[in-house]
Amino acid sequence: MASVSNKKKIFNDPIYGFVSIPDELHFDIIEHPYFQRLRRIKQVSMTNLVYPGANHTRFAHSLGAMHLMRRAIQLLRGKGYEITDEELEAASLAILLHDSGHGPFSHTLENSIVQGVSHEELSLMVMQKFNEIHKGRLDKAIEIFTGQYPKGFLSKLISSQLDVDRIDYLKRDSFFTGVAEGSVNAERLLEMMEVVGNELAIEAKGIYSVESFLVARRIMYWQVYMHKAVLSAEYTLMKVLKRAKMLSQERDLFATPALSFFLKNQNAFEGSHDRDFVLDQFCQLDDYDVMTAVKAWRNDPDRVLSELCRRLTDRHLFRIEMRDSEFDPNYIEDIRKKIAKLYGWSLEDADFMLLQGVSSNHAYHPKKPAINILYKDGTLKDISEASDQLNISVLSQPVVKHFICYPKELEV
Repeated sequence: MASVSNKKKIFNDPIYGFVSIPDELHFDIIEHPYFQRLRRIKQVSMTNLVYPGANHTRFAHSLGAMHLMRRAIQLLRGKGYEITDEELEAASLAILLHDSGHGPFSHTLENSIVQGVSHEELSLMVMQKFNEIHKGRLDKAIEIFTGQYPKGFLSKLISSQLDVDRIDYLKRDSFFTGVAEGSVNAERLLEMMEVVGNELAIEAKGIYSVESFLVARRIMYWQVYMHKAVLSAEYTLMKVLKRAKMLSQERDLFATPALSFFLKNQNAFEGSHDRDFVLDQFCQLDDYDVMTAVKAWRNDPDRVLSELCRRLTDRHLFRIEMRDSEFDPNYIEDIRKKIAKLYGWSLEDADFMLLQGVSSNHAYHPKKPAINILYKDGTLKDISEASDQLNISVLSQPVVKHFICYPKELEV
């Protein structure tokens, strides 16, 4: 008698305890190499250079978000909202695969390794591929993921200003970084959810949990995701890939086959290559490809590439200056000249050692679909109006920081 594999598995998550994989379809997708790849992509990129515990992965986050989605739907059903088993499965699969299109080091290298394609578009391609494999069983999941399903609140659970994706990553990232102020009360937020006119809302008695969620998001953004040292490391890695792409047009550069393909092909998805082939190449890429190359490139004859890679692997990071306004172009040009003099390089090469960028964040974006608060008389209010806390109106204002990075050895 053939053995029957029990595919209804559980895993022990440090955030929620025991979490179930609900059925064979979920199990088969999780087992697929395209999804297993997420085990090898860190959730918060290079944040572990500041917070040593931050080595958790996109894989764990995706499973955690799936758990929260299923819990949210269970609670909404308990309040009398009609959500079929088919819709539960579809929403669960959509959130499970919502990050499947992330490349190595997550947002850091978006549009760097693969240009002109966002991680959301790549996630959709992966979902469509799974839909082919499973003969249309992800049709509804794709509709929910793309916001085309009639029950719009299911899409909002995946992507909105208060969704299960954000709830999980805030709770998970704060846990693994040790930044306690970033933690959120996931169960309370899900318990307070209601559906009004096909949109999500939060019961009025949950308003303080929402305020806490928004404050936590702001704290995590500036204390973790946009930490100065993290920014310096991530922008250095971007320069490494830019230099490697440039050199790959002229000569062979050490890299895994998948990474080499994208270094040599600038716009791979728009080129002459078969789309399935390009997607398969992409789904072979992970953090290991990049860091293996970075370690090898330390000894590359190109002095710019080797210097950048040495700094990254040894955590010899650039100094970073942050300001509320733009830097004077003359000041930047003066630094570029000093870098060229320090290394004896051309200004073009020196430019790789001068990193520039802008980071901005709305903890709550007033122009995006609102977080609505539902009162007992049935009225709805935007959280920014409903809150009696001044901080919500403050959190609605964008925080914009301009920054430059350059070698610490430089006398500026």
